[in-house]
Amino acid sequence: MDLEDSLLKEFEEFLQTNLPTKKSFHPHFEAAMKKMFSAGGKRFRPLLLLNVVENYTPLLVKNAFYPALALEMIHTYSLIHDDLPTFDNSPLRRGVETLHVTYDEVTATLVADALNTDAFLTLSNSSLSSDTIVKLIYELSFGAGVNGMVLGQALDCYFENQKLSLEELMFIHIHKTAYLISTALKMGAIISNLSKTRVDLFGKLGLKIGLLFQVVDDIIDATKSSDEAGKPTNNDTNKNSYTNLLGVEGANKKRDELKEEINQLLDKLDFSMKQRLKNMIEKYL
Repeated sequence: MDLEDSLLKEFEEFLQTNLPTKKSFHPHFEAAMKKMFSAGGKRFRPLLLLNVVENYTPLLVKNAFYPALALEMIHTYSLIHDDLPTFDNSPLRRGVETLHVTYDEVTATLVADALNTDAFLTLSNSSLSSDTIVKLIYELSFGAGVNGMVLGQALDCYFENQKLSLEELMFIHIHKTAYLISTALKMGAIISNLSKTRVDLFGKLGLKIGLLFQVVDDIIDATKSSDEAGKPTNNDTNKNSYTNLLGVEGANKKRDELKEEINQLLDKLDFSMKQRLKNMIEKYL
């Protein structure tokens, strides 16, 4: 087992035992809270955070588990909302039935709401300095809210069935997808007490990785089966996507351009951090 697999295994065990739930007489709410996490997932965002911390301040990795969990909670809440009938009406996520299919729309909506709120409760429980926690709360709320993911989702939904320019499409995906990936790297750098210049570099790198993530996701949607992807594919025919705008060949070209831009930013990092991120990009993207 390599270092990254070991880190993922350790974080997964932490996640499954520390996900906030509260027992009550509700017949299934607690199970619904755990369902999307039990189904797995790449844990790409928390692993980005944890790899930065492990590279620069390995003694703080355990302390970084709560921030990493908070980040994964925000990401999972966004997926649950994204799958609701009012959005994409998707029956499958992470290879299992979505919450509104297994239970109902009310349960799915409230589970997502709970994850969104409790992410910050989880973050507040971190064994880190108060100043660091405040900085992390700022970054996570900025990347997830109206300055980032929520704005991107609003634009994405509003402009369905309307052709956008490449610049407009990238603006949507920088906000909808890339900001939270950028946030993951910046949170890791903040926990490691890196300089503002380094934090900003990780932020820029995360935006490029986030765009690459979205382009690859669009290519998968256009070229893979639902079984291969673990979620419904050919699902973006009414949406603005790189494959719809540029075609699969054009999207592949855009992917390669982003890879080159990412490599230029990676060259500004120390060798060990550069290799960690390169390995993650190859493995997950």
